[in-house]
Amino acid sequence: MDASESRTDERETAPETPRRRGWRRWAMDTRPLRRPAYRRLWSSTIVTAVGSQLTAVAVPKQIYDITGSSAWVGAASMAGLVPLIVFALWGGAIADTMDRRRLLLITNCGIALTSLLFWLQALAGLESVAALMVLLAMQQAFWGLNAPARSASIARLVPEDELPAANALGSTVMQTGQIAGPLLAGALIPVVGLPELYLIDALALCVTVWAVYRLPALPPLSGTTARRRAGLREIAAGFRYIAGHTVLLLSFLADIVAMVFGMPRALFPQLAAQTFAPWGEGLALGLLFAAIPVGAVLGGLFSGTFSRARWHGWMVIGAVVAWGAAVTGFGLSRSLWVAVAFLALAGVADMVSMVFRGAILLSAATDEMRGRMQGVFTVVVAGGPRLADVLHGTAGSAFGPRTAVAGGGLLVVAVMLVLAAAFPALRRYRV
Repeated sequence: MDASESRTDERETAPETPRRRGWRRWAMDTRPLRRPAYRRLWSSTIVTAVGSQLTAVAVPKQIYDITGSSAWVGAASMAGLVPLIVFALWGGAIADTMDRRRLLLITNCGIALTSLLFWLQALAGLESVAALMVLLAMQQAFWGLNAPARSASIARLVPEDELPAANALGSTVMQTGQIAGPLLAGALIPVVGLPELYLIDALALCVTVWAVYRLPALPPLSGTTARRRAGLREIAAGFRYIAGHTVLLLSFLADIVAMVFGMPRALFPQLAAQTFAPWGEGLALGLLFAAIPVGAVLGGLFSGTFSRARWHGWMVIGAVVAWGAAVTGFGLSRSLWVAVAFLALAGVADMVSMVFRGAILLSAATDEMRGRMQGVFTVVVAGGPRLADVLHGTAGSAFGPRTAVAGGGLLVVAVMLVLAAAFPALRRYRV
């Protein structure tokens, strides 16, 4: 049985879903979970979303405990970014040349191994920042190889009309993990200790490996890919493919515009200490960081309408404009609760943008290019907010935090509208 036959069987086993009426039309569309293969991939994402956040909290905490320096914590973050970018691009090319299930198995085992090594060094009391940075680089390299294959596999497991729903399910789980994971880590550290966070993550990844093992084989579709090596030539071919398909290029540009100009997280500490100090600096800082993920989760829980949207390009345009407007409102707010409300609205808009940009990448690209498209997507998602930190930090120092935030939000709206007007490909894109 070839890959296309396996995919057809998965679709045939999913029963028809009755048309939803009333409030159920707004609730999350769970049709993709009725398909066994996608359900296994999604269940592995649940474990990864929470477990990875345990390590994400433990690594900077351990580095700070060793050095007492936030500068070293920042340096470790950059040490993880470079291998993530390099291996995400390479991993996208690999995902287009080999069985994606096999690649997921190899990389998930690699991530689990690095978590186990994190645990061993913490248990041994090694207290080596260099060792931590090397392990972090290894972990991010495996993650860069893993992410494109995971995302590209979705289009082989669900039909095209369920791609928005599948993306909403996955994005909601990841955003929930960003909230629950750090909270769980904070609760566990005083009880079980820092080293055990790494061990819990490693054990959780065993569940992920088992779920991926039960996926069907996902080799390159017959007739679409000649046997080739995944090297620089294939990576370059992916970029040429993006340049030749305007709607794909615009989907990446939309995210870059939204994140680089409109992600204000670098200014949260200053805003908490100055603008929102009357509410308590600690409370304000926690609420500001939590507001966008909470809004994204709420957007995912009420994403039932996503599956009925056909004009995916307009959904991306509207979501990015709404993100920019909400960020502008946040920048102009003097009340903490109004500011948090605007950030939550921005989180909803970000969820809509993520869902439909992901759907465009999976539906507009051929299967032989989906891995490379997801590799670039991973780089954009990882790199955009970090560039925003530099831009907003500089602008905040020069013009003040509220002006920098509001100005960035207005810039997002203006640039997105110009792109939409200048390039009709995104406006016209529908499924």
